[in-house]
Amino acid sequence: MKYPGAPRDMVPSLAARIKHNLKIKNVNCIPYDIIFGCPGWLQGLIQADMAIKSGAAKTCLVIGTETLSRVLDSTDRDSMIFSDGAGACIIQSNVSDDSGIINKIIRSDTDIELEYIYSFGTNQGDETEPRYIKMKGRKVYEYALKYVPQSMKECLDHSGESIDDLKMIFLHQANEKMDEAIVKRFYELYGRKELPENIMPMNISEMGNNSVATIPTLLHQVLNGEISSYKLAPGDLVMFASVGAGMNINAITYRW
Repeated sequence: MKYPGAPRDMVPSLAARIKHNLKIKNVNCIPYDIIFGCPGWLQGLIQADMAIKSGAAKTCLVIGTETLSRVLDSTDRDSMIFSDGAGACIIQSNVSDDSGIINKIIRSDTDIELEYIYSFGTNQGDETEPRYIKMKGRKVYEYALKYVPQSMKECLDHSGESIDDLKMIFLHQANEKMDEAIVKRFYELYGRKELPENIMPMNISEMGNNSVATIPTLLHQVLNGEISSYKLAPGDLVMFASVGAGMNINAITYRW
């Protein structure tokens, strides 16, 4: 292998390797990867929820793990924000209370948006193999601001819940300026000029953008009191939302 651990090292799947290393012997435990860009962990939650509700599964392990250091071009300053990370959760059927996923939405734009985030060689041209992640930053920013707030509103509206009851928004940690603009525009769609206090926890300044791992690591930090002023209690209404390569967008309204 020319590049050990390179992006093309995808056989066997990462999920199969994890099952092997966890020593899970159950042949009915089906491991598979979801290649969905930054919204991948959230998409895993959505698929786990559908599997449980259909009766196809009772317990699902959803993992978001990223080793972006393997695909970063050291000559590309746009790559400085990316990092490695991992987060996981266990999803199970719940009949004891109202907690869980209320509603979800998924959007995919693969026309001109397909190559907003793509693979390429180095900026200096000394490596031509498409093994480094590249991004058309302005295009991604414009796309996210146009469609993510709309998708979040559609998700909340279809849940039947009120924006006044929304306790917290867990947004993919892509870019602090972009995330703040997304949430501001989301509230403006409801005619709200002011944001509620402590509505959007952030960890990008310490953790960077580790793609599919950003939301689960952020949630872990909030639950462990590692981000001051942000606390969750049973019954709280929260939203998860993400955007990334594809381009793909997804969102969930969730009762804690």
